[in-house]
Amino acid sequence: MQRLIARPSDIAAGLLMVAVTAVLGACASMAPPPELSASVAAEGVDPATSTLVVYRLEDECTWISNPDRAATRFTPASTSKIPHTLIAIETGAVTGPDEMFKWDGQKRFVDSWNEDQTFADAFKRSTVWIFQTVTPRIGPAVLHDWLQQFDYGNADVGPADNVTQYWLTGPLAISAEEQVAFLSRLARRTLPLSARTYDLAVPVMVTESGEGWTLYGKTGWKSVDGEPELGWFVGWLEQTGGEAPGTYAFAFNMDMADPDSDLPKRKAVVLRALADLGALPAAN
Repeated sequence: MQRLIARPSDIAAGLLMVAVTAVLGACASMAPPPELSASVAAEGVDPATSTLVVYRLEDECTWISNPDRAATRFTPASTSKIPHTLIAIETGAVTGPDEMFKWDGQKRFVDSWNEDQTFADAFKRSTVWIFQTVTPRIGPAVLHDWLQQFDYGNADVGPADNVTQYWLTGPLAISAEEQVAFLSRLARRTLPLSARTYDLAVPVMVTESGEGWTLYGKTGWKSVDGEPELGWFVGWLEQTGGEAPGTYAFAFNMDMADPDSDLPKRKAVVLRALADLGALPAAN
């Protein structure tokens, strides 16, 4: 059942839990909110094996489907390309979104990966081999330090020889609540980053836009042999008009029994929920 909650702080988590507590603040002034689990179910996803967190920055209204799962950490998969893009630009590991990467000629299962492309292309296409080229440039110690500064889940990058895999197979893990706390700081531009990094990185994260609104985000798909398939969609919406203007950070994850049919549902659930909240126009 969707509800507004505030979790007590956890001493071991320090500043992270301060951020999470703020994200889960009460919204006493608003009318009873729509049932997010109904939005999830309407797209053919079981609310019991998924979670969705939506947080409006202006008044700290928070809506949650499946609160227990919202606090559970999972491997972030390609949603980690959001912090990785910020870190790569901030540290100079890449010159910017237009840096070109030469394809190594190795055929991979996604056709759009098999060509030369820019760093911005790699974000939008989720080109794993390019991020596996960039993370060793940064190095595990620096990556760990930045992820800690971002309060990004457990910030665990594992041993040095795992520097190209830790966000795909673990040990890096983050909850939907923690994703929303991180994304809220990104949307507010309160992460410890330069103005240049924000100006270069944030436009890369646009997924779609309409009259008065822009949606930023990244999907993720954890696919590891012998483990359950997991899908993500995280990001934020900037809405200047409509029924409920504001900035909405969100994080959704779901178990996927059949990826072919389940992958499109990651984004569809979030779009429906935002429409049900009045933050986006209802789909035709």
